[in-house]
Amino acid sequence: MTFEDLLARAVELAERPGRAMLGICGAPGAGKSTLAQRLVGAIGPSSVYIGMDGFHYAQVELNRLGRTERKGAPDTFDAAGYVALLRRLRAVDTETVYAPLFRRDLEEPIGSAVPVAPEVRLIVTEGNYLLLNDPPWHQIRPLLDETWFLAPDENLRRHWLTTRHITYGRTPTEAQARVFGSDEHNAVRINATSDRATLVLPWPS
Repeated sequence: MTFEDLLARAVELAERPGRAMLGICGAPGAGKSTLAQRLVGAIGPSSVYIGMDGFHYAQVELNRLGRTERKGAPDTFDAAGYVALLRRLRAVDTETVYAPLFRRDLEEPIGSAVPVAPEVRLIVTEGNYLLLNDPPWHQIRPLLDETWFLAPDENLRRHWLTTRHITYGRTPTEAQARVFGSDEHNAVRINATSDRATLVLPWPS
């Protein structure tokens, strides 16, 4: 499917009665945020982008829990908080709701950074674990109208991910260690959830 095909499908969701929610899932570096932001940019103010990464634990909490080296694993997120926000966005469209944002340059989440106004008809959310069947992650899929799973060539995905890590300050050696270490472990787990998606997309197409 081309981007235009995906955009038309997202617009159809946005035009349904009530508020719709589209999830974009995939392994680290698959292009989830790029696609989500591109869709929202094309649709305009009736849509908003919310990333699961806004629910990363703060670095100080990862340090306290001893999970810094596994940052990005399911237990390094406030999954229950993410579920609660999605439920609130699904139920409430009469007031502005605020969502967090993850700043890659800081490697920290920033609370209440994304306003979701009442006129927003489509929430586009993306993240690694939207289709995970473990609690409380398993509560996410039923809240979404559709979930698209991005499945680019694995070598290309690793290349994109390595480039991203270097862009945000890691040395090439550190980036490779991360990509083929904790990121790869998480990717195997995430890719195993693709059969629960509405669409599986060899993005980009």
